[in-house]
Amino acid sequence: MTIHSLPRRSLIALAAGAMTAALLPAASLAQAFPAKPVTFLVPFAAGSATDQLARALGQSITEQTKQAVVVDNKAGASGMIAAQAAARAAPDGYTVLITSNTTHAANGHLYKRLPYDAVKDFAPVTGLGKGGQVLVVNATSTYKTVVDLIAAAKKSPGKLSFGSGSSSSRVAGELFKQLSGTDLLHVPYKSNPLAITDLLGGQIDLMITDTSTGVPQIRAGKLRALGYSTTKRSTQLPDVPTLDEAGVKGYDMGYWFAAYVPAGTPAPIVAKLNELLQRGVKSAAAKVFFDNAGSEPWITTPDELAKFQAAETLKWGKVIKAAGIEAE
Repeated sequence: MTIHSLPRRSLIALAAGAMTAALLPAASLAQAFPAKPVTFLVPFAAGSATDQLARALGQSITEQTKQAVVVDNKAGASGMIAAQAAARAAPDGYTVLITSNTTHAANGHLYKRLPYDAVKDFAPVTGLGKGGQVLVVNATSTYKTVVDLIAAAKKSPGKLSFGSGSSSSRVAGELFKQLSGTDLLHVPYKSNPLAITDLLGGQIDLMITDTSTGVPQIRAGKLRALGYSTTKRSTQLPDVPTLDEAGVKGYDMGYWFAAYVPAGTPAPIVAKLNELLQRGVKSAAAKVFFDNAGSEPWITTPDELAKFQAAETLKWGKVIKAAGIEAE
């Protein structure tokens, strides 16, 4: 009897059996995952906020699975080195990119040629956290409020300088210029801590930096916080008004962390990683990170992360275009 002469019911049963057989390997693979150490690729240096979060999550996954998690810092080129390495890794779930809006929302507008495609080369896993930035000046500065700063900037266009050591910091500064109607001189740095050093030394006038970098200097009395970058005040700096409250109406520019794997990673593996990472975000180690960094947990489904990333890419693109920033 040929397959063509089989009854329709038998053909349906054969097809269903074939589909089940095809799905079994992936499903059983996910059940056993991870069977060996997992590598977290981090686009920024050890000690950075992204690195700190990756290590907290790695600790949780090791506790959950008894498998080691290796954190591999591939810093440089605005996160492109790590993103490219992740895009080219085997799509088996054992290489996870723990990254931020820098590689997956901003870079596409800041560079003419990226060595990776932030959408096509990756499968989203989950959001991990969100946070805000803080506008700071030297503690000895004459600027006590955002209103003082804006008045001085308008009095001497192009004289006041702002530093930035990340895409988030740069775009936050550009949005401040746009919404406050000021003309500030941008001074680029390789990292936010380097910009902070020059701010402390009086070489630049202000910057908008991530809280994990800025808060320790604020608490030490070396920097003065004038405003917070999201629409909700920071739990770490409850007395600091949001920039919107301080007079820059409509200002809202935060940052986010998320996890991605190479495109083509089997869906059951992505689902297992989503489960492990979501538990990691809720772990005690992650709570310590979020409390210290002034950011908050944020978890999603893979589809929710994909939609959020698309919306954020548009948002960042509009600010960068309005700022007249030429792609490098």
